[in-house]
Amino acid sequence: MAGHVLAIDLGTSALKVALVSTAGNVVASEQETCTVTLLPGGGAEQDPQQWWELISRASSRLMARGTVPAESVVAVACTAQWSGTVAVDERGEPVRDAIIWMDSRGAPYVRRITGGAVQVQGYGVVKLARWLRLTAGIPAQSGKDPIAHILWLKHQEPETYRRAHVFLEPKDWLNTRLTGRLAASFDSIALHWVTDNRRPDRIRYDPALLRLAGVERSQLPELRAATDILGPLSAGPAGELGVPAGIPVVVGTPDVQSAAIGSGATRDYQAHLYVGTSSWLTCHVPFKKTSLQHNMASLPSPIPGRYLVADEQETAGAALAFLRDQVFSGGDGPALAYRDFDRMAAQAPPGSRGVIFTPWLYGERTPVEDRFVRGGFHNLSLSAGRDDLVRAVFEGVALNTRWLLGAVEGFTGHRLEPIRFIGGGARSDVWCQIFADVLGRAIDQVADPVNANARGAGLLAAVALGDLTFDQIPDRVPVARSYTPDPAPGKLYDQLFREFVGLYRRNRKAYARLNGEHPGT
Repeated sequence: MAGHVLAIDLGTSALKVALVSTAGNVVASEQETCTVTLLPGGGAEQDPQQWWELISRASSRLMARGTVPAESVVAVACTAQWSGTVAVDERGEPVRDAIIWMDSRGAPYVRRITGGAVQVQGYGVVKLARWLRLTAGIPAQSGKDPIAHILWLKHQEPETYRRAHVFLEPKDWLNTRLTGRLAASFDSIALHWVTDNRRPDRIRYDPALLRLAGVERSQLPELRAATDILGPLSAGPAGELGVPAGIPVVVGTPDVQSAAIGSGATRDYQAHLYVGTSSWLTCHVPFKKTSLQHNMASLPSPIPGRYLVADEQETAGAALAFLRDQVFSGGDGPALAYRDFDRMAAQAPPGSRGVIFTPWLYGERTPVEDRFVRGGFHNLSLSAGRDDLVRAVFEGVALNTRWLLGAVEGFTGHRLEPIRFIGGGARSDVWCQIFADVLGRAIDQVADPVNANARGAGLLAAVALGDLTFDQIPDRVPVARSYTPDPAPGKLYDQLFREFVGLYRRNRKAYARLNGEHPGT
């Protein structure tokens, strides 16, 4: 009987549970919608107990379908949104809601621990040198890294901070719920910026970095490889999920890393683009490196001995959701709205009759780190139609990705082509072609792109179980269709791109003045 992995993919806006064969095929999946609470001052939180309720509901529904017998499920593997913080007590129970990757309230405390008398881009040079040498990065001034979350709790919620036994990433909290064991993977812990990453096969906490960050080693979990078996699945969670107790729970990896695996891009310099709520464009590399200018670094990969370029753009698919809910008043539901958007974008000409949309609706991380920048429509006129506005959003996200592509190619020293495309955005044929035309790169639309993260978790588990190797993965992930750049709109998109970047450079000081006193609003 073929074996299957129960893959849990906790996104920001959606939760998916899938059955992935150990050969890498997604045979069935279920989905639930997650809610985010946005708070004054840049706060963004979610309820971990709701995460578990949604997981249990989706998994029970999935297993009840009978697509495969429960006894064929041979492992559980989780992937989840990265750069979040779940404060838990000694039993692994959350003591408050989780602070997620969008939260910037810890920014003042990051500036406090990373500053100095002599500074480069806001960082004290001595501290910067130490952090870069050991980790390849440094806590982001945006305040959106887990270390910023922890410092915010320490100063703003001291009672919560005292009650917290350990601080966990969302993926690692799910594993604790499954096994009762507190652990992080070498890759999930990286954005705490307290580990020595110079040897990817020997990641460890660094005492000096812990002191600089103001965090005790006892407040952080033990470290394991992503391909390790954390432990057996406990009986209680097994009953809620509908799968056998005692099967292995793989340590697993966060969503950026599982997406790379699920896209099939596991070889060095093999690129993939993800477009969901947020987006990223990345690849594996054989070296540790930092670009302070573009807020990028190569960090430990779940693939042993390798690094993955870490970058992220805050708003991608979320811009379409904003357009749907705030401009077009919701319509007849997400699926129909997005189908209508595809049709409308296809009807508008390339360049959207000169309308440019900047998608910085919640600040930006790469290729510039700026928590104050905001989005908008530019060059509007009375002749602009609804179709133009919709296409401008599609193109604006693609232009932002082009900005990132230049930084990533400069960082890696390689032309990235073709680019594998995954995530909800990859379901849109119109968007696939827009990305190809704007980026000037061939785009490979991965089959079943929405389940790429779950597929990646399943493939990682298959490697952990000894059923696959990482070298075999690219051939196990099919491409549904390839899109080549159309040279006709190329010059137009070149011009729009120059204006797009110029809009940021000319207005960034205004954004800082408008939003500096009320970050995150």
